[in-house]
Amino acid sequence: MAKDTTDRRKARVRRTLRARAYGKPRLSVFRSSKQIYAQIIDDANGVTLAAASSIEKAQREGLKTGADVEAAKAIGKLIAERAVAAGVTEVVFDRGSYMYHGRVKALADGAREGGLQF
Repeated sequence: MAKDTTDRRKARVRRTLRARAYGKPRLSVFRSSKQIYAQIIDDANGVTLAAASSIEKAQREGLKTGADVEAAKAIGKLIAERAVAAGVTEVVFDRGSYMYHGRVKALADGAREGGLQF
């Protein structure tokens, strides 16, 4: 039963994003119990423009763990840096089925500090 509600919530968020995206790429977030991942996706062309995660070697060495707010903020700054290098400055934020709280919020704040607008 929990899977159904998660799928419905994710679909509701994506439907809202599509209505408000106006052709902008989306910043998609996935978090597990040990890591956090972010991607900038161009849905019109079906390509990933930039990606960052706490599992990358450079991030693993610099972070205590991949599952805390510090790691999420660092990944947010890194994804923003890579997106700006790829020519993307405006995105829509896709939190998936996660609440905008804790690590997801920290990633968004880090991305904003890095130069992304959403």
